[in-house]
Amino acid sequence: MRIAYLDCASGISGDMMVGALIDAGVDVSAIRKVIDSLRLPGVEVEVSDVQRCGFRAVKFDVRHPEQHAHRHLTDIRQILDRSPVMTEDQRELALNIFEAIAQAEGTVHGMDPEKVHFHEVGAIDSIVDIVAAAVGFDLLGVEEILCTSVPTGRGSVNIAHGVCAVPTPGTAELLKGIPLRDVPIEAELTTPTGAAILQVMVDRFVDGLPELTLETVGHGAGTKDFKQQANILRLFIGEKADDPTFDEVVLLETNLDDVSAEIIGYTKRRLLAAGALDVYSTSIQMKKDRPGTMLSVIAEPGDVQELETILFEETETFGIRRIPVRRSKRERTSFTLETDWGDVKGKLGWRPGEAAVFTPEYEDCVKIAKANNVPLREVYRVVEATFLLEAGEDEDEDEEDGEPGHDHDHDHGPDCDHDHDHGHDHDHDHRHDHDH
Repeated sequence: MRIAYLDCASGISGDMMVGALIDAGVDVSAIRKVIDSLRLPGVEVEVSDVQRCGFRAVKFDVRHPEQHAHRHLTDIRQILDRSPVMTEDQRELALNIFEAIAQAEGTVHGMDPEKVHFHEVGAIDSIVDIVAAAVGFDLLGVEEILCTSVPTGRGSVNIAHGVCAVPTPGTAELLKGIPLRDVPIEAELTTPTGAAILQVMVDRFVDGLPELTLETVGHGAGTKDFKQQANILRLFIGEKADDPTFDEVVLLETNLDDVSAEIIGYTKRRLLAAGALDVYSTSIQMKKDRPGTMLSVIAEPGDVQELETILFEETETFGIRRIPVRRSKRERTSFTLETDWGDVKGKLGWRPGEAAVFTPEYEDCVKIAKANNVPLREVYRVVEATFLLEAGEDEDEDEEDGEPGHDHDHDHGPDCDHDHDHGHDHDHDHRHDHDH
């Protein structure tokens, strides 16, 4: 799997993103071709190598005559529709970024996103930045985009609505759900355009460089040259081994000694409803021999912030441990088994070289037990026996056809001749973009 990893050590803006994409190998002439096709009067794109704290990076600049247009989302759509060379994927990606900005501004100002005036983000340079970023990512051809936590910077900036603290209200709205961190630099490090690109493009946020075979690194330069650190966005491109028998999750743990069982139970249900892969509790002995409960949550990396918020709200805990975990697991798919009592849904799991296993859904088994007045444990036994018998018959049929015998994991993988539903288990032209 080809992946991209954004290192936002000094934040992100539209021009930094495009510079990093070009430096990572995206054909700048293809980007120019799309920009020219928008027919924006007097627009010129300049790409150059610059130094930031002594490090080389690519600077992407948009030159255009002074203009004072305040555009709506409808105007942006019309501009994008002018291009006969932009692909549908590129157009959709660019429009998704603009729509994210419109939604954020609509929330901030209490109005319909369609009626939002794009002040800074509707100006020419940000339109070009967003279109160029959409084209660049499409041409890059990555399957997953990861990103670090994001610094917003400090201080204040002048926008169309006056002086605002960093991050500006629109940027803050766009950064919801994105892990932030503090970098002590008096500047706007993450602009509205940069935040919108992250909100739309990034699949998940991680604490460090993921495991990958590195192909190239692109460096995109911001306009300012800070003394403290290089004002550069780094884009890592590489191949990640697509091994379905392993994945990366986060284990959240918190110790509780003053929370009732009812609250813990309610918290578990909220966590599962919010996307936790699993939630469980363990009785523990705490300081001064107080009996307590350790509440544990297994989570996808991108869900950690939301799940931690639930833990803090419901338990009023003072701390939560984050532990990155690498899991070994069976590949799996949804599977329906035909029995004498009727269909039983469940999960089919397999590993290379091992027999497949089938786990029936509890609710289906309970319905059968009640309908047939038999013990639940007998239903489980019959379902397991039916699955094993069917798996054995499939193998026998293969051998009779002259095929060598093989493990059930191949018979009952995603391509086996049984009823699968194949469910998947998951255990703006912003001036500051160029002042950054």
